[in-house]
Order: sequence, then C-alpha cells, then structure tokens
Amino acid sequence: MEDIVDHLAFERNKTQFDVDEMKIAGSLHAFEVSDKMARLVASDPAFRKDDRVVLDRKALFMNTLRKTAYAWKRIIELRLSEEEAAMLRSFVDQPAFTDLHWGMFVPTIKGQGTEEQQQKWLPLAHKMQIIGCYAQTELGHGSNVQGLEKTATFDPKTDEFVIHSPTLTSSKWWPGGLGKVSTHAVRSLDDHLPLPGITVGDIGMKFGNGAYNSMDNGVLRFDCVWIPRNQMLMRVSQVTREGKYVQSSVPRQLVYGTMVNVRQTIVSDASIALSRAVCIATRYSAVRRQFGSKKGGLETQVIDYKTQQARLIPLLASAYAFRFVGEWLKWLYMDVMKRLQTSDFSTLPEAHACTAGLKSFTTSATADGIEECRKLCGGHGYLCSSGLPELFAVYIPSCTYEGDNTVLLLQVARHLIKTISQLGSRKKPVGTTSYIGRVEQLMQYHSDFQKAEDGLKPNAVLGAFEARAAKKVIGCAQNLSKFTNPEEGFQEFSVDLVEAAVAHCQLIVVSKGARSRNNFVMHSKITYNCTVDPGESYELLSI
Repeated sequence: MEDIVDHLAFERNKTQFDVDEMKIAGSLHAFEVSDKMARLVASDPAFRKDDRVVLDRKALFMNTLRKTAYAWKRIIELRLSEEEAAMLRSFVDQPAFTDLHWGMFVPTIKGQGTEEQQQKWLPLAHKMQIIGCYAQTELGHGSNVQGLEKTATFDPKTDEFVIHSPTLTSSKWWPGGLGKVSTHAVRSLDDHLPLPGITVGDIGMKFGNGAYNSMDNGVLRFDCVWIPRNQMLMRVSQVTREGKYVQSSVPRQLVYGTMVNVRQTIVSDASIALSRAVCIATRYSAVRRQFGSKKGGLETQVIDYKTQQARLIPLLASAYAFRFVGEWLKWLYMDVMKRLQTSDFSTLPEAHACTAGLKSFTTSATADGIEECRKLCGGHGYLCSSGLPELFAVYIPSCTYEGDNTVLLLQVARHLIKTISQLGSRKKPVGTTSYIGRVEQLMQYHSDFQKAEDGLKPNAVLGAFEARAAKKVIGCAQNLSKFTNPEEGFQEFSVDLVEAAVAHCQLIVVSKGARSRNNFVMHSKITYNCTVDPGESYELLSI
C-alpha cells in the first residue's frame, strides 16, 4: 500500500497548475455543498457499497431500501436543504426509487398540476408519505409517445376516467420504482397492495452485477380501472364535467419544462460518470508499471506511454467539457422557464434541440469513455473491484432512456434543416445555430493551424468546428432538396443527418467549454497529473 501511495504522491507533486482551481468546474458554492455531502456519505459505514456486486437480487433490493430510508432519516436529522439532500442521495450512488420520485414525479406535479392539486399532493410527496414514479413508457412504444396504446375513456355519468390496457404491448414497462415501492399511481395507501383491476410487478434482472438491479423497474396493466376526473393533472389542459376537452390559459409548452430539466441533469451526470472512470484509469496508469526496465531497474509507468496518454487525456478533457455544457444547460432551463411564464416561446425549439442532442451525444460518449477506461486498465479493469464494470452497467441505460439516442439526433437534424430553410427570411438563426447565418463564409473556411499550439486558441478551434458542422448540414440540405417528398429524403439520408447532428452537438460542447473557461483546453492538455486525493475532492474526480 505504501508503494501505491508513493507513486501517486510523486505524480501530484509534479503538477503545474492550481489543483483547487481545477476542482471547481462549476460554482464555488456547488463544490462546497458537494464536498460536504461527499464526506458525510464516505464517513458513514451505513452507506458502504463494497459488497454490492455479490448480493443476490432480493438482498440487493433490501440493501437499497435500507440505504434510502437511512438517507431520508439523515436528511431530516441534519435539516439539509433541498440542494444538499439531492447531493447526498447522489453520493449514496445506488439506483433507487427515490431517483424517479424526486427527479420525475415531483417535478411533473409542479409543472403540470393545478394549484389545488399541488397543495394536495406535493406536501405528501415532499414528506415521502406518498412515493411516485413516472409510468409513461410501454412495452411496445418508448420514443414514439404518440403511439402509446393505453386508453383513458371519460364517463360523464360517473365523472371518472376508465383506464385500460387493451393489448400486451400497452403494458407500462420500465418505470423505476413501479415494481415494488411506489404508491402512486397504482397502490393502496392502506396496505400497499395493488388496487382492483391493476396488475403490477418487477420486470426482472437487468445487465451486470448489482448495478441497476437495485432499482425495481416495473410492469403495469389496467383492466378497466375507474379513477376520478380530478386525478388528471389539469394545469395545462382539462376535461370538463360534461366531458369537453379544454385548453387552459396556461401555455401548453410548459409541459416541456420537465423534459428540459431532466435532460440537462443527464448531461451533468455524464460528466460525473466519465470523471469517475477517468480517475480510476489515471490512478491505475500512474501505479502500474510494464516493460522498459533497464539493468534490473523499475519498469516504465504505463502513464508515461504516449499511446496511453493519447487515449486517456481526451477523456479527461471531455469530462470537464461536459461539466461546463451542463452548467450552461442549467442556465438555459431557467431562462426557458422564465420566458414560458410570459408566453415567450421563442427559445423553446432551441432548448428542445439542445437538450435532445446533448443528451444523446454526451451519454454515448460517456458510455464509450467508461469502456475505454476499462481497457486502459488492462485485464484488471474487468474486475468488479476496479469499480469500472459496475459503473458501466449503471451508466449505459442513459443511452436509451428519455429517448433513444439516434432518434434524438434525428430530431436535432430536423431543427437544423428547418433553420437552413429559413435563411434569407427575416428570422435569423440564433443561439447555438447562429453560425448557420454565416454559412457562406464557413463553406469557404480553410484551417490556418500551423503548429500544435494553435489548438490552444479558442477562436481557431471554434472556427474549425463551426465550418465542419455547417458543411455537413448544408450537404444534407442539398441532398434533401432533390426529393419531392421530404420524408423520403429524410429516410434515405438519415445516416448523414445523424452525422450532421453530432457535429452540431460537438460544436456546442466546444463553444460552451471554451467560453466557460478560456483555459480549459490548456488545463486538459498540460499533463495527466490532474488526479486528486480521495480526501480532497469527491465531485469531479471521485471513485
């Protein structure tokens, strides 16, 4: 053990930058809250997780229930703020029903419930006297929400909706918390049994040891279940006592608020997951020695091989870049919500395209990055004790929840093609698509990079990424213009459209990273010595 500590200490002592400065990839306040909660969790044996991968499913689930109940107890005892409580739950680092309760159930009631409904349900939810999930996805339909098969038929005689699952594929499938724990929308508060006409259960084991098997992802079917009309969330739209559908004066676009919020959280989480993997791989690379010994001396540290650095350092840069763009998305979400409250919908298409595209790009890149870190650790990365197999198994669902990643990229592509089609009109491209307004100039762009140091000039890097994105989008638009039926063209060139969307998302990440920290590119390029001591930072580079 002494040998390992000495290796890492030697590397840390060679740093050429302020380590404390590198820890804060957001606000100082956020870092302080994160550090405080991390230390609280790390010092409490009730939150230990070293045995998680050897537990069977039932024991793992009971372990999750104990931890979440204990975490709730500590939150109350310490009178933690909402921000602190959320951070504490994240450091427990075990997928649980509380993720959906706080991340989807409560925000949806806030966003789509009337004031009366909020007054009724939010106090109960905040005290966890009711536990909710988000039962939208069905066995037959996920991304295609319009294709959902479950029916809700209003009966004006009883003032109730009849909820019914007419087919096997109309079964609700996947919602976390649905299988065992949630009380809403399906169980009795008296004995927690399913109400009449309801079939509910756990869908079974998922990928990996431990990992997401601590979550009770569920299945739900309705057999003509009657519920009161006032159980419908009616802030945006209502069904009257007479059965008439009415749009409220509240902008229906407000329903996008929950989606934008969830997706910006997913992007921030991508940074955290990738940071953990990079931290493990970097420390391993500094400690592991292989080949290169002379006259019986020490072998070469793996981190000193250029091939190792070339694979590892870009992942470190990506972890920081994803954190910066995550911070920007938080601002975008707050800005969009303020605008929606005043019926200003001008930035909504931009917000939808940004969150959809960045969710897709960052989760795919992070999943690939975690796997690359596993390979960077050689055979040892395959051991559960390395932390990488379970990290990978926990993280990869991100690529398919909240919309399949390829489907989301095609949505971004539609936004880009629409932006191109409006060139020449009074409606100029704004925000992340503003570069398309300079498309003629960018089509003539030629890189003036002469030496490696030119890569440290933010404007030079941005120019190259803008030109690349613009050329791909224009190429797609030109190909689509040859089709009389736009949808046929969209299907034919869907692969090219996905590539254009990825290029656009990469541009957003680069632009927000460079503007958030003008020297972030330099930081990520300096050296591999960005690893920190476990007692120094648990937020960005933590195991």
